[in-house]
Amino acid sequence: MKTILVPTDFSATAKNAAIYAIGLAKQVGATKVVLYNAYEAVVPTIFIDPTVPSIMPVDFETYKNISETGLTAFAEDISHVCDSTITIEQLSNLNTLVNGVSEAITTTGADLVVMGITGGNALEENLIGSNTVDVAKAITVPMIIVPPNAAFKTIEEITLAVDLKKVAATTPVAPLKKLLDTMQAQFFVLHVNDGEDDTDKDQQMVTLNNLLNGYNPQYFFVNNISFIDGINDFVDSKKVDLLVTIPKKHGWFETIFKRSHTKLLAFHSHIPLMVVHD
Repeated sequence: MKTILVPTDFSATAKNAAIYAIGLAKQVGATKVVLYNAYEAVVPTIFIDPTVPSIMPVDFETYKNISETGLTAFAEDISHVCDSTITIEQLSNLNTLVNGVSEAITTTGADLVVMGITGGNALEENLIGSNTVDVAKAITVPMIIVPPNAAFKTIEEITLAVDLKKVAATTPVAPLKKLLDTMQAQFFVLHVNDGEDDTDKDQQMVTLNNLLNGYNPQYFFVNNISFIDGINDFVDSKKVDLLVTIPKKHGWFETIFKRSHTKLLAFHSHIPLMVVHD
């Protein structure tokens, strides 16, 4: 892992994520942190005739200057946590956030994206429909979602949350092994049985164990009618530093962000979530 991409909107949440990314870079030996800002020009309209709106010209250069100036100030604001082994670079362009991040990954060769949770003040508002979730769903490289109050600490315990469905087809073995090789952390695999059909669990476990051969995970099984509460209790009891999830189309990744959960991802107040795509 050499390059970490950090999308930013210059908020306090984004600053916290950038500082987390720098701490992580030190642990994994990454040499470059790229701060990225996507800006979109707002096209104003004027009404000379109420029935015929006219489009005013847009000064794109102004938006560009605002973005670049903001990145420079942002980089200076977090430079105190950097050391000589890490280079901070800046990148901005006129783009939507999701498309911009996807293109920036290609441009910079980023191995990982680190992004804060943005949105309203309530945790539910921060997660549901947020830009962060949109990016996590769209990109293909691993991404760490950093809660607003999560301070970086050396990652010593990693938990992979699994649903034990179609394991062979949906487990991203290569990026998981790369993560484990890089972190050298204790590795837990957690399955929460929330009442869904688990008849194929044993065979799926054998398959998963074969896929993770050589990494010696510790397996844990929790019965809880709330998938979220089951994870919450586990990460608290084991003092987990990083939770890893594999999003699946129409699967529990979407379920995580439903408003119907009474304690929506309570662990997110202190546990970063890493999304690794299948």
